[in-house]
Amino acid sequence: MKTIQSDSYPIFFEDSIAELKKFVQTGNYSRSFILTDEHTSVHCLPLVQAAFAGEENFDIIEINSGEENKNIDFCIGIWKMLIDFEADRKALMINLGGGVITDMGGFAASTFKRGIDFVQVPTTLLSQVDASVGGKTGIDMDNIKNIIGTFTQPKAVFISEEFLKTLPPRQILSGTAEMLKHGLIMDAAYWQALKNSDLSKPTPELIYRSVEIKNEVVIQDPKEKGIRKALNFGHTIGHAVETNSLINDKDPLTHGEAIALGMICEAYLSYKKTGLRADELDEIAKVVLGLYPKYNLAATDYKQQCAIMLKDKKNQNGKINCTLLTRIGECSLDNICTEEELCESLAYYAGL
Repeated sequence: MKTIQSDSYPIFFEDSIAELKKFVQTGNYSRSFILTDEHTSVHCLPLVQAAFAGEENFDIIEINSGEENKNIDFCIGIWKMLIDFEADRKALMINLGGGVITDMGGFAASTFKRGIDFVQVPTTLLSQVDASVGGKTGIDMDNIKNIIGTFTQPKAVFISEEFLKTLPPRQILSGTAEMLKHGLIMDAAYWQALKNSDLSKPTPELIYRSVEIKNEVVIQDPKEKGIRKALNFGHTIGHAVETNSLINDKDPLTHGEAIALGMICEAYLSYKKTGLRADELDEIAKVVLGLYPKYNLAATDYKQQCAIMLKDKKNQNGKINCTLLTRIGECSLDNICTEEELCESLAYYAGL
């Protein structure tokens, strides 16, 4: 598969770890730092170190995994480690991990000494098709996802299917949700291809197409003023449900599981508001529920979910803003939804 050229950086697929080695060794960096968590340091870091065969002495910064740790306190810890390691403005940060690592590592790098270079080496399906591409960095605050962050592009992205072999099935399905979203908002043929595939083992070609779709959107609208808002489909409701689950559940939803729920709810809103056909709504619900276990949404939680949505960074003038579908493969931006409509969509999901 050919390298995808984004706005200002390449996205490597073929021999990507070898390309990472070449990038580091020709980049004229003073020092290289690898940001990992306790999982990627065991399962993924050895693959990177083996590729360099002892030719590069990396400093390792390890943080705890999990969305609950994507906050300013852990970010301060990263900055302190960079200071302790005497990192200068010619240092390179290599973010080796899933969405938490790529989001927070990108944010830490983009703000340290007013910005040092960083590259993304996404190790989960979710981060490969979503978080690592597009230049969004961020951390959470007060249980609001990605409310603090920057638009800063990496110098390169290195995507390797080798890392996916280390993932449990639940994490594969978490990434699949974003792939389904890409088909629903932009490419009906891709949606059909996903429907007819074994999504417990997505092929490199499907992953590549998903990255292509996201990259095409981001190039047109790098700072989310227009078409990039399409990528928010399923996320207004999904983020609220994910946040609520993180607060209240012993085994919280993954990001993809929450977005899958959000896509069903927002497909229902699309049926009510923007012309999505009833048979298409049924198709979306059937496909998504065939992949993801039903989440128990109590009616007493609906207003709490809406309260979280009111804090969403995508809102306009205090009103909840959603990206909806006009049909499978096409979307409509900037749809204001009332609390009553949002609660109705949650009730639709609960009643399936």
